[in-house]
Amino acid sequence: MLDPQESEEIAHPLVAAVYDTVVPDRLLFRTHREYLTADLSGRVLDVGVGTGANVPYVADGSDGIDYEAIEPDPHMRRQAAEKAREAGCEMTLRDARAESLPYADDSVDVVLSSLVFCTIADPDRALEEVARVLKPGGELRFLEHVRADGWRATGQELLNPLWSRAAGGCQLTRDTVERFVCHDAFAVDDLERVGVGIFPATPIVRGRLRRRRDGVCG
Repeated sequence: MLDPQESEEIAHPLVAAVYDTVVPDRLLFRTHREYLTADLSGRVLDVGVGTGANVPYVADGSDGIDYEAIEPDPHMRRQAAEKAREAGCEMTLRDARAESLPYADDSVDVVLSSLVFCTIADPDRALEEVARVLKPGGELRFLEHVRADGWRATGQELLNPLWSRAAGGCQLTRDTVERFVCHDAFAVDDLERVGVGIFPATPIVRGRLRRRRDGVCG
């Protein structure tokens, strides 16, 4: 039986139509997407590829990798597929959700997560799925905006209901990085707060976690 959340279609045509115009991705995140996609090898899974912001960067070093991606929103998925065609990037793109990844246990070398865990309906379940599909020793590389501190956090709480409706379900108040680094399946290789972004979708943190080899995955 489907979870009620999984039975609801995820489709935000207006958000998909304006996202690349409204978000100056190359200006804000170019160096951080280069960080995410540097020296990739093996099977790479882009969780929530969106409109395909990572695709040109993956394409620059895509020789010898198996690039997989999921995106449940059909409007964003079409844009990501078009970016892959334009970049000459071979990408297997699936209609799937992070809470139920269509991949076998221990089958992925690197998972990319960029500005996506803010929107996933059940982030804890999605992180369990990431841990499940990653090989021991595999990497979770992420770039995510998180809950702020002090008055900014209060501002985020006040703005979140309106923001969420306007931004396709994006949540301003999630402690995503704490969720990541406290998970027993992962060891922290790198963690850094970066000085980019525009309030209220700040601060932004990037990092790399490694799937522990002791087999712990939730």
